[in-house]
Amino acid sequence: MTPAQTQHRSAPAIPAARAVTDTMDRAVLQVGDHMTVEVALAVMAGARAGRLLVCDNDGLCTGLVTRAQLSAVRDSPAYTDRLRLRDLPGDGAPPAGHAGSHGRLPVP
Repeated sequence: MTPAQTQHRSAPAIPAARAVTDTMDRAVLQVGDHMTVEVALAVMAGARAGRLLVCDNDGLCTGLVTRAQLSAVRDSPAYTDRLRLRDLPGDGAPPAGHAGSHGRLPVP
């Protein structure tokens, strides 16, 4: 009987492919941008995740939010329970004034 040979996968040679592989290995949760801030915080708590990848209706990633960012938004005077992830400004900070700005979140 001969021992079976195992093949080890090497890391991708292309840096961009390596970054995608690293992100996939970390299993970042993906949520829709229609989700409210409060629900997003509950999802993060339930999954014990520190961040969420935010996607639009077409499945395209529009940003990444952290628990700290969402907590700051929830604690701000501009917060309402109807505030959705798509309404957050590009820097993930609490919105100034009107919550319907439809700003985009940055994609790292």
